[in-house]
Amino acid sequence: MLALKITSFAYDEQEVLRNIAFQLDQGEHLAVLGESGCGKSTLLHIIYGLLDLEHGTLHWKDKALLGPKHNLIPGQSFMKLVSQEFNVMPFISVSENIATHLNRLDLEKDTMRVEELLKVVDLVEFAHTKVKNLSGGQKQRVALAKALAKKPELLLLDEPFSNIDTFRKNKLRRNLYHYLKEQNITCITATHDSEEALAFSDRMLLMKEGLPVSFGTPETVYGNISTPYQAGFFGEINEIPAGIFSSEALVLLPHQLSISEEKTKLTAKVIQSYFKGSHYLIHARHEEVELYFNHPTQLIKAQNIFLDRLPN
Repeated sequence: MLALKITSFAYDEQEVLRNIAFQLDQGEHLAVLGESGCGKSTLLHIIYGLLDLEHGTLHWKDKALLGPKHNLIPGQSFMKLVSQEFNVMPFISVSENIATHLNRLDLEKDTMRVEELLKVVDLVEFAHTKVKNLSGGQKQRVALAKALAKKPELLLLDEPFSNIDTFRKNKLRRNLYHYLKEQNITCITATHDSEEALAFSDRMLLMKEGLPVSFGTPETVYGNISTPYQAGFFGEINEIPAGIFSSEALVLLPHQLSISEEKTKLTAKVIQSYFKGSHYLIHARHEEVELYFNHPTQLIKAQNIFLDRLPN
């Protein structure tokens, strides 16, 4: 349903995106994962129609989508963008904010729609509160509900949970992404949160400095980590020198290393144990190489150990 190909995109003469291409079917969710400044927001702005794409193509249902040079009002009517600057009206209530995108021809139907969305974003108890009295995270949830009011076909989310505390975030993500699947709404989320990307997306696009690094299902992207940059999104990094487990240097995550009762080539000295609730993250060192692995119990500082690689 959405087909995008960006050969190159630049601000003035500074190229910020290059060689990005993907297709999404109706109802699919793509997570765009990358560090700040890698071009995630620019990608969403191109898709929404706020920027002109001169070197590439963009289609929705075989219809070309064009930027502001071709549209009096930038943006596409069938999609919504929730940016990091909340599009909310501070001096009216939460319910009134959500209702601003409804046509008001059937007030009973509109009321039911607003109530439905208040549940999705967990703001029922704040329905009649003026938005100016809400926290940043609550305002972000109002912006999400407003974007959903007219049931867009495509929803673009730019760091949608950045201001929401962890307790609320977990519940909201489950509610929101379940709702989008239920309503068959295509979604693209720009995020630096790998946990969110892995758990709630059908496809992942990992970006670095405007270039695609990896693309595929979450299982494919996670299962084919080969560089410190890729690994850095999913936990501490172990850069294992060539000749220890393989003829080539390896990049491993903490769950891929474990203490061995047998002698191995990877000897290490324990530096510190960090309690993580269900386990300890152990920081150790092999010569000049920093190592991190998970262990069920705390280890004694300066203890000498052997480490082995666990199968994926």
